[in-house]
Amino acid sequence: MTIYTKFKEYIWLVNTIYRARAITLAEINEKWLQTEMSEGIPLSRTTFHRHRIAIEEMFGLLIECNKKQGNKYYISNKDVLEEDSVQNWMLSTMSVGNLLSESQSLHNRILLENIPSGGEKLQQVIKAMKENRCLMITYQRYGSPSGYSFTMEPYCIKLFRQRWYMLGKLSNGWLATYSLDRIESMKMLETKYKVADDFDAVEYFREAYGIVVDDNMPLQHIVLRAHGFERYYLRDLPLHHSQREIYVTEEYTDFELTLRPTSDFKSKLLSRGQWIEVLEPQSLADEIVEWHQNAIQRYKK
Repeated sequence: MTIYTKFKEYIWLVNTIYRARAITLAEINEKWLQTEMSEGIPLSRTTFHRHRIAIEEMFGLLIECNKKQGNKYYISNKDVLEEDSVQNWMLSTMSVGNLLSESQSLHNRILLENIPSGGEKLQQVIKAMKENRCLMITYQRYGSPSGYSFTMEPYCIKLFRQRWYMLGKLSNGWLATYSLDRIESMKMLETKYKVADDFDAVEYFREAYGIVVDDNMPLQHIVLRAHGFERYYLRDLPLHHSQREIYVTEEYTDFELTLRPTSDFKSKLLSRGQWIEVLEPQSLADEIVEWHQNAIQRYKK
């Protein structure tokens, strides 16, 4: 059996148990025999348990058996599949990949969005993080005529709006974020480093909308009013993990968030035009109004 075939079986098994919530091995086999992967051969108990172990090692998902409820299997830590975790991202990506690979006859009717893989640069950064080795980077900012070089300790990577970013510690002790596609060259050094004991990547970005982290920007309670269909989009795709729905009418829905409204967050609000209205704080509402007015002036010119 090829590695790719095993991956497909793992993903199918996770999705089957997750959708069923609780399911017996006999019921799993019934669904398994309906797939092309089975080739009409039942999933043996031994293979099933091997898959369980592999899934735990690969995705951190625990498939356990509830003997009191008829020997039904379930995912005991399914919250992993409901958060922004590496496991969830990997599983989702592989699930979609499997689905597309089985739909080659529809290749001209399935349109995808280009998401840069990061390629060799992403591999280098991950390797450096694994080995705790510093990087020598030559980076060119937008609008700059040439690049500049510096060393950094890579702390974490983050995917945001189709681009890979690296957060790292500079020689002056500051943490800074860089886009991988703006890196001209990268070299892994022999110099070792140690990630600060109190560093937590999730916590570092918790109060941010995207990749801009500005401690000088105060943490604010924000209330947005989404009009028309925008309220459904925000409900399905929250802007931030703190987002909560607080008031609903037939025309609009109010949402509250707690974050630092940096430039990338303001740009997102601006991009939604008339469909999103800032109710609180007034200072943020005034700033968005000013940005809209500046845009109108450009058109008048």
